[in-house]
Amino acid sequence: MKLRDRALGDLPEGVSRPTYDRSALTPGIVHIGLGNFHRAHQAWYLHRLMQDGEARDWAILGAGVRPYDARMREKLMAQDCLTTLIALDPSGTSVEVVGSMIGYLPIEEDNGALIRAMANPGIRIVSLTVTEGGYFADPATGGLDADDPDIRHDVAHPDRPRTVFGAIIAALRLRRDAGSGPFTVQSCDNLQGNGAITRQTVVSLARLSDPVLADWIDRHCSFPNSMVDCIVPSTGPKETALAQSLGIDDAAPVTHETFRQWVMEDDFCAGRPDWDRAGAIFTDRVHDYETMKIRILNAGHQVVANAGELLSAPTIADCMAHPRISAFFRKVEHEEIAPFVRPVPGMTPDDYIDLIERRFSNVAILDTTRRVAFDGSSKHPRFVLPVLRDALAAGAPVDGLSLVEALWARMCAGTREDGTEIEPNDPNWHSLVPAALAAKDRPRAWLEQRQIYGDLKMNARFSTQFEYWLDLIWSAGCAAALRAYVEGAAEQR
Repeated sequence: MKLRDRALGDLPEGVSRPTYDRSALTPGIVHIGLGNFHRAHQAWYLHRLMQDGEARDWAILGAGVRPYDARMREKLMAQDCLTTLIALDPSGTSVEVVGSMIGYLPIEEDNGALIRAMANPGIRIVSLTVTEGGYFADPATGGLDADDPDIRHDVAHPDRPRTVFGAIIAALRLRRDAGSGPFTVQSCDNLQGNGAITRQTVVSLARLSDPVLADWIDRHCSFPNSMVDCIVPSTGPKETALAQSLGIDDAAPVTHETFRQWVMEDDFCAGRPDWDRAGAIFTDRVHDYETMKIRILNAGHQVVANAGELLSAPTIADCMAHPRISAFFRKVEHEEIAPFVRPVPGMTPDDYIDLIERRFSNVAILDTTRRVAFDGSSKHPRFVLPVLRDALAAGAPVDGLSLVEALWARMCAGTREDGTEIEPNDPNWHSLVPAALAAKDRPRAWLEQRQIYGDLKMNARFSTQFEYWLDLIWSAGCAAALRAYVEGAAEQR
């Protein structure tokens, strides 16, 4: 059955579908960066409210700012922006069609359609999933990278911007001039303090071309911090075939685990849906929730994925089934990461590690090791190195965290231990590979990447342990290094 509005009544038995009149929905949210995660997470929370007769004036308009977004737009517009969500669990599969998104804006070089949509007074939230590395941060200062070519273009041509942030500023200029008020800019990316980072990016970019507008944005717009959590694999031929086997012809289905969490500050300058009625959490302790998630889950992904690539484990569940990798995960998490995570209501760090281990081990979720290892040059500095720095400052053990970095360095040499090639898997692959190959003979060459490690090369405890582990990986292999760590051999050297 081709997924369309007119076919909803004919979907196979057992498939949950919208019970609300989608033609009566009006948009209140523009979401930029409309990938699988958004459709399985934020769009689902809104859909649940709509199923209960609420939030009918908060429907989503999808948007993108890059040419490759046009392909997703084409797929979704052909099926009335409906999405099939397939929840995967060893105990069984459930299927739901979500209808909270009602349109996808045209992809235009000057982002004109996007700017006009955001300038509409009915839009009260602009949300983002543009990846952790998409905020134009200067690696040296943490502020806006004003030398980025796209940022320079937006400063010179604020009426036809290339970036999502330039488009937001252009729309807010129109709203200010028309007297229609601000909107909330809501990041849903895995960044510590994602709201504060988004505010910094938007306000800093606006200040480069219009300081008065920058002050208006800073004073009137909201940028709530939030934490999002749900494991959502990429969609490929297997996922499309799964949807078809369930009786649904969906060009862009989404598979996901059954666990979801959304925690955010209640700071919305133009109103918001009652997401808490669908299970979201509003709290002033977002930082504690996001620290727990980023350090245990996101850093935990990097703990297992680089070892998994070297040992040819195709999925994260396969990594957890490997006795050396899973033992490595448990020891690093409990002994070196958990001490630097605060509990949250109803959950201790050790309890959360146990939860993450179960989620990573879900064999029904075909979350590829390659996907999780992608863009390590953004993920390690954001997820792993902050814990490492805290542990060094506290005089706590960092053997396992040093091994995590050595495994990444070995992976970036571009070959697995079985001799197969690791295809380029990072926007900076061209610079990572030479550094990794140089580090085979001189391990500290890897730590000389200041844009990643800053001054960590100068910390003798970390650099010595890193050197030990990388030498051992190259000489004895990944599994031997993992075993040495788990059995405490490194501590006895």
